[in-house]
Amino acid sequence: MTASNVLELKGVGRHFVQGERDLVILDGADFSLKAGETVALVAPSGTGKSTLLQIAGLLEHPDEGEVIVSGRACEHLGDMERTAVRRSEIGFVYQFHHLLPEFSALENIMMPQMIAGLPRAEARARAEQLLEYMRIAPRADHRPAELSGGEQQRVAIARAVANAPSVLLADEPTGNLDPETAGYVFEALDALVRQSGLSAMIATHNHELASLMDRCVTLEDGKVVDLGKLKV
Repeated sequence: MTASNVLELKGVGRHFVQGERDLVILDGADFSLKAGETVALVAPSGTGKSTLLQIAGLLEHPDEGEVIVSGRACEHLGDMERTAVRRSEIGFVYQFHHLLPEFSALENIMMPQMIAGLPRAEARARAEQLLEYMRIAPRADHRPAELSGGEQQRVAIARAVANAPSVLLADEPTGNLDPETAGYVFEALDALVRQSGLSAMIATHNHELASLMDRCVTLEDGKVVDLGKLKV
């Protein structure tokens, strides 16, 4: 891995047995993400986008190959070590926000910081700063059920970056939103990523949103194919 790469997949393979069939999802997939780079992952449903993100985020083990995060080979780490790497280096945003319903927006963002050992006052200050940045500071004390879909997803994005990870992985983060709200949320996500110097891989079906990122990749026959800068 070169010094500028914060995430690298080498020869990653993943397959499932379905009846008598061996279903190949990833087959020798290679991918690298540079520091500060944004990459769109655009591919049809069922081609393995979520599997690739799960493996890159150390939530799933590949059947073969290596995952290297911030210079550390992770394939042979134990569960506790993998959890520690995820907690410090990787942020996740999913299609559904997965906010804790009994806690406010502010508390949802404070939670991962306090789990990581940050004092409550510092976690609160960081959460308030992120809510301000995502333009939802007035909604800090509202629970998820009291927030719109776009507001919920912006809280989820703020929570994902609360521990200042090196890599942000997002799986269709605007997939449940109407086009106008999706555009607004993605604009906020893109601004946050670039302002903070994060690296991000974002799976999306929206080519207009994908065109805003540095480059685009797709999946073909279980391999990652670089499409370069997407133009719409």
